[in-house]
Amino acid sequence: MSLQQADPVRIATPLIEDLAAASGHTVAIAVWGTHGPTIVRLAESPAAVHVNMRHGTVFSITGTASGQLFAAWLDAATVRPLYDAERRSAGARHLPTWAQFAATTLAEVRTQGLARADGGVVAGVSALAAPVLDHRGEIVLALTAIGPSAALDTGWHSPMALLLR
Repeated sequence: MSLQQADPVRIATPLIEDLAAASGHTVAIAVWGTHGPTIVRLAESPAAVHVNMRHGTVFSITGTASGQLFAAWLDAATVRPLYDAERRSAGARHLPTWAQFAATTLAEVRTQGLARADGGVVAGVSALAAPVLDHRGEIVLALTAIGPSAALDTGWHSPMALLLR
């Protein structure tokens, strides 16, 4: 019963400050919102990251670690309309079909238990995201480390991956 009543954002919020300090990277909490993965908390890194992020920023499904993470863990019927909208947008016509995206990117995210993006949305900025699951094994939020590509190792077994896990 207590697991059903827990507020995962409230529980995770104090932890992201420590994670940002330990890793040297900005750490965000994202939840699934009306328009997709949305930042609800942010712990800035000691080093500057030249990306405009704030509470309410919505992440892309395809180009961000948080977006890919939610796409991998949520039901396709929930995510696919947003994926299709990104695919139709002017700058995203090069994206694979949903079936291709699911068979490659989402399959890798599920296998690794993490999602990563290397300079996809903003050149020189990378991210690594881990899911936080509820008592039913469903994603409730993403913990996402964001930093300069030269400094943030997005390897599946990197120090940041270990911290996020």
